[in-house]
Amino acid sequence: MVALGLTAGCDAHAGRPDRSDAAASAAATPATPATPAAAQDPAPAPSVPATGRYQAGVTLPQPAQRNLLAVVADVPAAVAVGPLLADLGRTVRALTAGTDPRLLGLPPGDLTVTVGVGPRLVRAAGPSLPGAADLPRFSRERIAPRARGGDLLVQICAGDALLPAVAATALLDAAGDRLRERWRQSGHRGANIPVSPATRSQGAVTAPRNLLGFVDGIVGPHTAAARDRHLWLAGPAPVAGGTIAVLRRMELDLPRFAALSVAEQEAVFGRRRAGGAPLSGGTIASDPDLGAKTPDGRYLVPADAHVRRANANAVGAGLMLRRSYSIDDPAPGLLFVSFQNDLRTFTRTLTRMDDSDALLGFTTATAAATFLILPGFDERRPLGSSLFR
Repeated sequence: MVALGLTAGCDAHAGRPDRSDAAASAAATPATPATPAAAQDPAPAPSVPATGRYQAGVTLPQPAQRNLLAVVADVPAAVAVGPLLADLGRTVRALTAGTDPRLLGLPPGDLTVTVGVGPRLVRAAGPSLPGAADLPRFSRERIAPRARGGDLLVQICAGDALLPAVAATALLDAAGDRLRERWRQSGHRGANIPVSPATRSQGAVTAPRNLLGFVDGIVGPHTAAARDRHLWLAGPAPVAGGTIAVLRRMELDLPRFAALSVAEQEAVFGRRRAGGAPLSGGTIASDPDLGAKTPDGRYLVPADAHVRRANANAVGAGLMLRRSYSIDDPAPGLLFVSFQNDLRTFTRTLTRMDDSDALLGFTTATAAATFLILPGFDERRPLGSSLFR
């Protein structure tokens, strides 16, 4: 697990003509103006269905898009939540289908919008429902009141960096005065690093590097069986097909971390910086051997290394689907997003990390919230209709 305290493509190969043929062709052909850059832009990424059993933007697409915008808002007390969510769902369908004029002509490509509701709204629907508990406070936090909690999360992801802000404007326009924005954060993911190849039951697992230079999000529920066990809510019925999200925005002390030697940086994480393998040996996909020692009795994975302190088996908690997005505003850092079917998976892990995780010494949380990601929806089942009328 990487950066908790801070969360398929193909190559085109073209044949090369013989050098003499190419030279003769160039000599016989008049010079022509260069093709405009716009004509060389890649085709939009394949679309991702907005409807279904689960909302898009959690496990689909895979790998996750490079760009994210998270908007956290409050719902005024007099607003009927059910109609608001239904309107947002209709707008999501129109945006991802490319039929909403507020896209301003941009192709939607792989645009996804994922909507969650905060603990106050969940408690109104049912005080014992998953998602009704507030996120507790932890150490190393410097969070302004407006950057803690919230009633509604709109997570917008896309391969096209222009789309998240345009889609957010359309969604907030659809909500009108029924939403009051608290805070927003945009972020970007680095290039994907292979973790494991594709199998019959799953696509290839990849993870990006974070601002600290390490591969981020290696461990998680990457198979369908693991997602059923650790990610998706099986019940009760109104929340089945949903999940619990945690967001934490982190400032990073990049100068101090960069001043460490590579070996010291690797000791903080418990992994090799270049390839992502645990310090106990193996490959990037290998489980860390937390008992492995040097001949003189020292742990290969240090006692305060991140992969030891956040290890699910050591914590006694489930797995999280974790994503970290690099940010540079309001300060260099990460927006950490995790999805799990029990908030205690996150809180137990961070509580154990709070005790003595070397990585946390380079982080300060500046925003935090938790949300129930609503079950999937379609034309007949409006977004949020299982919880709100």
